[in-house]
Amino acid sequence: MEVRKVVDLRQDDAGAPRVFGEPYETADGSTVITVARVHRGFRFGKLSGRETRRDGDLTVSPVGVFVIHGGRVWWQPAVDSTRIALMGEFIGLASAVIATLAVLRRPPWPDLRRR
Repeated sequence: MEVRKVVDLRQDDAGAPRVFGEPYETADGSTVITVARVHRGFRFGKLSGRETRRDGDLTVSPVGVFVIHGGRVWWQPAVDSTRIALMGEFIGLASAVIATLAVLRRPPWPDLRRR
């Protein structure tokens, strides 16, 4: 089966919110097919003085590429380093808040009050 037929069959699936790019061939004979995910966003706008919800723009984010070379297929995912960095910062912030709350509730130093 040809690559073009496989891509056309996959694009006909309306339930999958993915977009396959045009396959192109590199200098070494590899075929590369890009894959992206489509998101529909919503915006809030003001119409006649009140806040209403309306459809927003489509946002496309890269998912990865299929590389076909010598009859073999490889999947190379696209890595979003910003998402990874934000997750690390969020985990650090959450652990700092939890540690602060634990110290404020019961300090780690001994209780020196007389009873």
